[in-house]
Amino acid sequence: MAFKVALLLLATFLLVTTKASANDEELKITANYAKVPVSQPPYTLPPLRTPPPAPVKSASPPPASVKAAPPPVPVKAPTPPLGKAPPPPSPVKAPYPAPTVKLPPPLPPVPVKAPTPPLGKTPPPSPVKAPYPAPPVKQPPPLPPVGPPTPLPPLKPPVSPVSPLPIVRSIKDCIPLCDKRCMLHSRKRVCTRACMTCCDRCKCVPPGTYGNRERCGKCYTSMLTHGNRYKCP
Repeated sequence: MAFKVALLLLATFLLVTTKASANDEELKITANYAKVPVSQPPYTLPPLRTPPPAPVKSASPPPASVKAAPPPVPVKAPTPPLGKAPPPPSPVKAPYPAPTVKLPPPLPPVPVKAPTPPLGKTPPPSPVKAPYPAPPVKQPPPLPPVGPPTPLPPLKPPVSPVSPLPIVRSIKDCIPLCDKRCMLHSRKRVCTRACMTCCDRCKCVPPGTYGNRERCGKCYTSMLTHGNRYKCP
């Protein structure tokens, strides 16, 4: 606290000195215009005295008061009772023994009587009949040996009735037959000429436009050209 007061006083002192120096400088400046400047020694500030530090006292704790221990309390011996002494405890009696339970006398064994025979006559045992003999088992007659199945006759396709060939009497009868035979041939004129020759010799023309040459016999099938080809169409 004292240190703060010293600082406050120092600050006020510095403020006053600075104001005074400022006023002196203003007077010097105004005097320069009228008078010759006179050299003055520099103004020195007085030395600042720092206040001595206040002694710091260490806070010592108050001495604890030590109380003396109280004197021991004298123990008094128990005073004997003024009344009569209690009677001595009564002796403990032993428990009465449990009464003995009398068991009943054992019963005599009951005599087992033999079964009395029946008064009536016992029927004679019925004769046991022998079982009837089982009838002999007849074995079935042996089966006849199974032979291979009889082959069925081959089924023949139904044969269409063959139409009879037209009768050829002269070469005039060969013209319509050869025209029909060579109707689908690529070279119709050559086919018609050969057919007319064969029809005139063999008196027959096969039915249809192709095949069935055997219908006209060996004469029609054995006729060949110079190159050993079939001549009749």
